[in-house]
Amino acid sequence: MEDIPKAYIKKIIHVDMDAFYASVEQRDNPDLHGKPLAVGGSRERGVVAAASYEARKFGVRSAMPSAIAYRRCPDIIFVKPDFAKYRAISKQIREIFFRYTDLVEPLSLDEAYLDVSENKAGISSASKIARQIRAEIKSETQLNASAGISINKFLAKVASDINKPNGQKTIMPEEVIPFLEQLPINKFFGVGAKTADKMKRLGIHTGRDLKEWDLMLLKQEFGKAGQHYYNIVRGLQQSAVKPFRERKSLGAERTFDHDLKGMKEVLPAFENIFDIWHQRITEQELAGRTISLKMKNQNFETISRSTTLLHPSKDRGDLWSAAKGLLLAEYQGQAIRLMGLSLSNFKKDPQNQATQLTLKF
Repeated sequence: MEDIPKAYIKKIIHVDMDAFYASVEQRDNPDLHGKPLAVGGSRERGVVAAASYEARKFGVRSAMPSAIAYRRCPDIIFVKPDFAKYRAISKQIREIFFRYTDLVEPLSLDEAYLDVSENKAGISSASKIARQIRAEIKSETQLNASAGISINKFLAKVASDINKPNGQKTIMPEEVIPFLEQLPINKFFGVGAKTADKMKRLGIHTGRDLKEWDLMLLKQEFGKAGQHYYNIVRGLQQSAVKPFRERKSLGAERTFDHDLKGMKEVLPAFENIFDIWHQRITEQELAGRTISLKMKNQNFETISRSTTLLHPSKDRGDLWSAAKGLLLAEYQGQAIRLMGLSLSNFKKDPQNQATQLTLKF
């Protein structure tokens, strides 16, 4: 069995709250227990921010247009999101993480990476720490969390999905290579849908197939990314948990199942993307000045345009006016296969900036 060099082995936990927004609403309203629930949107318009597990059985998913969710599940109950409440609970959960380590990298309100290679509790087992964290979350918030534990961030994140909901999975160092060899290629970090399609055309369907390609051939086919694919299938990933990562932009984009043509098709899709985008901005409490629109046509040509506000804003009306203005100015009736929006040039609020900790060695 192949040994992974010690330099590539850390104790990483990925904690992911189960159907976070929906679970909070079910916790706070007993009438919603056991019922299909969507947070966000309505029967007529908008998008689903989160779906309860009861709704997921009908194929309802986050970022799905509400009208489709209703068609799939006519009994679904739509609840207005309360991001202030979700942020407060998220902060409560993060305080539990900090009991064990200061190396916490939040990905969103409901998930985070933790590096517990060295931890405050002095516990050698990362699996035990994950169990304790999940138990404390349940005791203090009455919410369920799932966790993945492994040697790097990529594997921990993959593992956290395996025993959802309310479970955990550990991929031990000696299990990493066999696990990666059987993993479908589209599950690998850095392999998007387009790259996965290309790999499958080349006969690469699993990690084992990818591993058969030498570095030179991977670089020939995939350029600089070839080195990444060569390393990751061998468990050679050193992406550190970054507690103080500064976000540069926040966006949302969608590749459509079929090309959209004409404002009658493009505008409703644009509105759905805007809803998802503004929801993320609201979750993160961000205010920015620069709004960017990206469109890709049927010939894979990309159009990118930006506009800058006089002052940072997260106001829905301000952002909608600017974003729709970009669409009306740039869309010329061509068939569109992808659209996206992003916000950048964020306002710096000194009171909200994290203070870097000095660790003693």
